[in-house]
Amino acid sequence: MNKDEEHLKLLSIFHYVVGGIAGFFSCFPIIHLIMGIAMLAETSRGGPSVFFGLIFVMLALTFITLGWTLAICMIISGRRLARRKCYKFCFAIACVSCLLMPHGTVLGVFTIIVLMRPSVKELFAAT
Repeated sequence: MNKDEEHLKLLSIFHYVVGGIAGFFSCFPIIHLIMGIAMLAETSRGGPSVFFGLIFVMLALTFITLGWTLAICMIISGRRLARRKCYKFCFAIACVSCLLMPHGTVLGVFTIIVLMRPSVKELFAAT
């Protein structure tokens, strides 16, 4: 196994790990979702307005959906790195993962560095 293949294998594993971490932390807004639903249920008893309940629900659903989508894309990118397929998709996810500080940033930068090598581009082209 040469150096590029070893680096791609390690990056693939780390994409799985960071994807799992991102998926886990994307579950935290479920607390806000439950609070928003509770606010909507309490509006008939003179509780907070419907507006605040809807804000909690909509923001929570947005953050959960975006987080889970990113986590799934990270895991798919890890799988494609292992199979050396979809170079542009892997590169795009590496760029987006730089937004997840600190683990995603480190992983994204190292993935971009490895994917920019001409020998790695040849590995993706060969399959």
